[in-house]
This record gives sequence, C-alpha cells and structure tokens, in this order.
Amino acid sequence: MNTHTHMHVHNMAITSHITRVGATMALLVVLVLVFICKAQAAAPAVYILGDSLVDVGNNNYLPLSLLKANFPHNGVDLPTGKPTGSFSNGQNAADFLAKKIGLPSPPPYLSLTGGATPITGMSFASGGAGILEETGGFLVKQALSLGKQVEYFTKVHDKLVTQLGPSGAEAHLSKSIFLIVFGSNDWFAYYNVGSVDVKQYSPQQYVDRMVSTFKGFLKTSYGLGARKLVVSGVGAIGCCPIKRKENRTGECSVEINYWSTKYNDGLKIMLEGLKSESLGMNYAYFDTYGAMVDLFQNHEAHGYSEINKACCGIGSLKADGPCTPLATYCSNRTNHVFWDLYHPTETVASLFAGYLYSGSQQFMVPMNVEQLLAL
Repeated sequence: MNTHTHMHVHNMAITSHITRVGATMALLVVLVLVFICKAQAAAPAVYILGDSLVDVGNNNYLPLSLLKANFPHNGVDLPTGKPTGSFSNGQNAADFLAKKIGLPSPPPYLSLTGGATPITGMSFASGGAGILEETGGFLVKQALSLGKQVEYFTKVHDKLVTQLGPSGAEAHLSKSIFLIVFGSNDWFAYYNVGSVDVKQYSPQQYVDRMVSTFKGFLKTSYGLGARKLVVSGVGAIGCCPIKRKENRTGECSVEINYWSTKYNDGLKIMLEGLKSESLGMNYAYFDTYGAMVDLFQNHEAHGYSEINKACCGIGSLKADGPCTPLATYCSNRTNHVFWDLYHPTETVASLFAGYLYSGSQQFMVPMNVEQLLAL
C-alpha cells in the first residue's frame, strides 16, 4: 500500500471515528436534555378537575353547552392569537400552575381519542360545572359535573394501571398534583332566577350539601390513588362584573359573598377532617376569596386600575353580555382584573398561580404547592 492510500484509509478511519463521536455526543446531549426536563418537573403529572376558571377546552366537545370560549376575542394574547376554549385573553391558572411544576399544559380529556393516556396529566375541567349534579344543567344546559369528572378520572386510572402496572400507576398518582377548583357555579345557580334550590334549601343547608358532596368525591379520588390535593375556595364572586351590575351603585353583592365565605369555612374543616382519616393524603388550600379581596383593596400596588368593569363584553360594566366576536374589548388587558363578566384576565390568573405555587400562609394553608411537592 503506498503512502497516499495509507493516508487516505487513515483519514477515513479518523473521519468515521469523529462521526461516531459526534453521533455519541449528540445522543448524550439528547439524553441530558431529557434528564433535565424530567428533573425539572417537580411532579410526574398534574390532573385538573374544575369549572371554567381552569377549563382548557373540554366544553368545545359538549354539543349542548351554552358556555364555550372557542371563538374570538378569547385567546387574543396567546402567541397564536387564536382561541383555544379557555375563558381568558390568554392562559388560565391551570396552564400557569402546570408550567411552574415543569409540565406541559394538560390537554382536555374530551380531546383525547383512544390510544395511550398522556403521562403528564390532563384536564377534566368544564365551564359551568358544579359540585352538585344539577348545577351545570341549570346554568349552561351541559357541563361535566364534579361527579362526571371523577368518573372520567376513574377511566384514566384504569388506563394508567394497564400502561404502568398497578404499582407503577399507584406511584405515579401518589406523586401527581390534583388541582380542584369548584363551588362558584353552585352559588351562581342558587342565586339565579328560577333556581329550584332556593325553594328547597336554606343557604346553610346548601353549604352543608356542597361540602358533604365534595367530600364524597374527594374520598373516591383518594381511593383511586390521589394523594396531593390542591383545593381552591370560592372567590369573592359577588364582585364579578355580572354581580356588580345588578346593583345600581356597582357594589359587590354582599349576600353571595357572605355565603361563599361560609362555604369556604365548611370546606376548610372538611379538608382537615379528610386528611386525619386518609393515610398519606396531603392538601394545599387556596384562599381565593382572601386573594381577591386583597387584589381589590390593593389593586394599584398590584398594577391594576380597573377592578369593576370587564375588559371584553357589552353594555353596563361590559357585563350585559359575554365576550363574543361582536363584543368590544379593552386595549390594555394588563390593567383589568376581569377579562369578561365572570373570569379573570391572564395576568390575574398568573398572579394567583404564583400564590398557589409558592405563596405564604396568608393565602395558602396549611402549605403551598411547592411544599406539597416536597412531601
């Protein structure tokens, strides 16, 4: 073999060695990235049960529902500028919490068509849904009640057992976060014109019914392996634009706010009791009511100038109708607390998700999500 040929073979060997090293390095980089992404997520999955405050598009798939957000001007501040089915100008609290945990935003359960279950969680939340079975039907014709959402979670649990094996599914669910946001719609339904519940139950009886129904479904979820619950109280819903416009002065509705706090008191006692009787269960309770009142009282410090009026809507306080393509919307969404007649703007959702994740005892008891994840 002459020197030239020898050099050529030698160079080829070096080149192929470099190629192999390059490929190995590329593979290592991929593995490191996968590891980093895995390491960044503080929980294997986040499961969302709730109402329109955390709905990421389930209602798009409910043909009879009167409460949908899959049209403009919803989603106007998303990177795509397109509506997704979330009742917001951008992302909602569920999206922000998932991001803080290091997970993708959970897809709506009803959007999944067979196949494997997404391993990072999903959302069962539905606009108009209530703790009580009759709430959604009365308010918006069709919604996934808390009972229906737990039923769907049962199906997901069974699929996870198939995918991961019984002990794998148990380990996965015990470390996952369950964000549960309910109760507002039950009160909107109770105080709505034509409500049957008002005739049947005193407000205190209604509170007791909500709390005991909720407890039953939390026990079912615990039985299916849920161990880390993040439960939101009902906010100062009497201060939503829809309720303010009922008063000529534009003040908050005192009565619905009062009973929302009474419900929250019952909810907190129930959660304490449930923890004491459920081995290995822990929870973080978010005082949504307190957070809203703080926001109204200190709105300027938080950077908000408009606390009464919706950004998107029509008429008085922009609350005579929902946010539809025919409605007008404000040019500065960041200074409004409310996006439409019921729902907060994206920046408020982000603020509250921050409280959920790492907030102090002022709004998070007995711990926040970060502390819950560390258990």
